[in-house]
Amino acid sequence: MSKQTVFQGVTVAQQVLIDYWKRLRDGAGCVPRDAIDPGELRSMLASISIVQFDDSGDGRFRIAGSRLRDIFGMEARGRRVADVIGEHGDAFSLGLSVALERRAPVGGVIEQTDGMHAWLRLPLMDSSGQLTMVLCHDELLSSRRFVVPNGGQTGAVHTSPPRAAA
Repeated sequence: MSKQTVFQGVTVAQQVLIDYWKRLRDGAGCVPRDAIDPGELRSMLASISIVQFDDSGDGRFRIAGSRLRDIFGMEARGRRVADVIGEHGDAFSLGLSVALERRAPVGGVIEQTDGMHAWLRLPLMDSSGQLTMVLCHDELLSSRRFVVPNGGQTGAVHTSPPRAAA
């Protein structure tokens, strides 16, 4: 991986997850899915999902934590990303392809009428060594006080004004 600065996260949970991901990188800067130890992420498993893309570019939830039901209003595991529709669906899909293209973490915060959606996307290699998976961390925050000051100083931080549910 190049020496470019990597997105550092905007919440404490994002920072912990990015630090863990960085420790697992191989010489080319990639993290194999099999290297992830769920025990290391125990405190944040409810907010974690893994999306895998097929050859056509269609993404499907391989794993979806229980808090994603709160975000999407449905069980996401096994579903196509395109089928996860709802107030937070657009926010979720932010960064999926960018993380794979950059081979690096991307994330940010989206301000919404009822709080904030902090999102993080981390690229992962599948068992054949291809970057086809993205480890995602999504959390709904009640206020900006949960965002770390100067968090994510560099990288792809996305903020947007509040928006009404469709």
